[in-house]
Amino acid sequence: MKVEIDHLLSRVTKPARYTGGEWNSVTKDWEAATVRIALAYPDAYDIGMSNMGLGILYDLLNAKDDVACERVFAPWTDMEAEMRLEGIPLWSLETRHALRDFDLLGFTLQYELTYTNILNMLDLSGIAPRSKDRNEDDPIVIAGGSCAFNPEPLAPFIDAFVLGEGEEIITELADLVRDWKREDAPRARRLRDLLAMPGVYVPAFYRASYDEMGHFAALEPTEQAAPAVVKRRVVESLPPALTKPIVPFLQTVHDRAAVEIQRGCTQGCRFCQAGMIYRPTRERSPEEVVETTRQLLANTGYEELSLLSLSTTDHSRIVPMVEELTETFPELKISLPSTRVDSFSVDVANAIAKGKKHTLTLAPEAGSQRLRNAINKLVSEDDLFGAASNAFGRGWTSIKMYFMVGLPSETLDDVEGIVTLGGRVKEIGRDKVGRRSNVRVSTSNHVPKAHTPFQWARQETAEELTPKHRLLKEGCRAAGVDFSWNDPADSRVEAILSRGDRRVAEAIEHAWRSGATFDAWSEHFRPALWEEAFAVTGVDAEWFAHVEWDTFAPLPWDHIDSGVNKSYLRGQWRDVFREHTVGDCHHGACNVCGVQDAPVADCVVKVGELIELRRGSRTFEGEPLELV
Repeated sequence: MKVEIDHLLSRVTKPARYTGGEWNSVTKDWEAATVRIALAYPDAYDIGMSNMGLGILYDLLNAKDDVACERVFAPWTDMEAEMRLEGIPLWSLETRHALRDFDLLGFTLQYELTYTNILNMLDLSGIAPRSKDRNEDDPIVIAGGSCAFNPEPLAPFIDAFVLGEGEEIITELADLVRDWKREDAPRARRLRDLLAMPGVYVPAFYRASYDEMGHFAALEPTEQAAPAVVKRRVVESLPPALTKPIVPFLQTVHDRAAVEIQRGCTQGCRFCQAGMIYRPTRERSPEEVVETTRQLLANTGYEELSLLSLSTTDHSRIVPMVEELTETFPELKISLPSTRVDSFSVDVANAIAKGKKHTLTLAPEAGSQRLRNAINKLVSEDDLFGAASNAFGRGWTSIKMYFMVGLPSETLDDVEGIVTLGGRVKEIGRDKVGRRSNVRVSTSNHVPKAHTPFQWARQETAEELTPKHRLLKEGCRAAGVDFSWNDPADSRVEAILSRGDRRVAEAIEHAWRSGATFDAWSEHFRPALWEEAFAVTGVDAEWFAHVEWDTFAPLPWDHIDSGVNKSYLRGQWRDVFREHTVGDCHHGACNVCGVQDAPVADCVVKVGELIELRRGSRTFEGEPLELV
């Protein structure tokens, strides 16, 4: 069924969100395509079109002659109302076919507060929200992305989760769909075939159990073919870069060309999930980046380029890369969205700055050296002040600094340190550029994430966070520093969805049926609705958000192998309270996190009285040697 929507467009805001037909989009003959796949992003078009992963998969699939890959995003509330009023199902942008007409429907999971949008999009498509209620004609619903590393809160709604990097497995899935259609495979057979694919988790073949306290105890396969542990997929080297991305008709969050110059980060920040699950680090050569940029500019018309990475200035050849880019494209504006807090990064940023210098963003994360050591953020005050002096001295007039509040072991002195740092950077700005200097401190509340050393940590309650926010507001105002923060209520829900087990799905569905959608948008987020959902469904919100867990207790995501082993994470969690740091293994010794599968024999070195155990780069002095 091809959906007719033109008459709705004049009745909604931003109609370009729904029309398709953008530059570089691909519209194939529906009837000629053997395999039909819809890639879904559970947020507004403006957000989803800035997701590079979606663009890469779209490009790879449409490169196959008999595959039609199309896109769909969450319709804004005004469009949803019109659709429900007229009974119009959710459609794809390219050919305007209803989503239920596709063979495969794949969701990108980047943020927990988009989960209700997934249920809403399925319902708008005429597809049963729960996997067990779908029929033979419904598409197989898959999901992947960083949030898939704890799939349990969405397990009843998703047929299969793809774990890890998708460049290889997405084409394998297309091949599998082709086989299904040729053999007219029933739905049960399709799910079993997915169960056999490396890197794919099919929740229907697993059963959760709970202990006498009602806490998660185990997740066990119900069939012999189901693996006890599902290992993520990793591409050994970066595949060819995306050179022909879709150019939207309207402004999106990141409205510029982009090149992924590096994947993975091994700095080892203990709060950072991306730094754990995307290991090891893989780099793109400067020569490839320059050639990719040449093609991007020709194919898009953009005049700005973003060099994407979890830590862009950690690239081992960032200097020759920047030099070659600026020499080859002298008029191109280049941005670094993620840099280290040091003067070297400012030098790199200065080398690519064109014309007016916009805000420079730095992320010290914590207000004291003690706490930065505890979270393994290897940044000193000298690094920060040197970067600020360098930046203001080179013409920047605005610096934004990111911090986290509510980190494990944090005290009010650590929070006061944020004010002190902000005030000192402000003083440096006044000395260098006078009254034009602007400094902003932005804080987020810590949310414990799966597969990080902080997965066992408790999140601080609103009652604990509020006096910290008050201290920051008053202190920053007195120092002439702008201050912004986020609401503890949405951080609480994010934590519950981040650490939840399969029972949390009941609360997600209850919240959605009560009207929760676009929870990531402050104007739509309703915390009272979520608290009611937790209470009605019996979800122990306090346990999931605000209780520190035993490091040897079973975790709801233990069946997912992220590559970093649990013993390493456990050791890193102990080091939080010893304030021990671990170096970046990309530029030094292996830390034996599990990704490289280094033998234990290579990791123990004895030097005099010091026994250094590189199982997590912990140093034990005067203590029994212990492999944890």
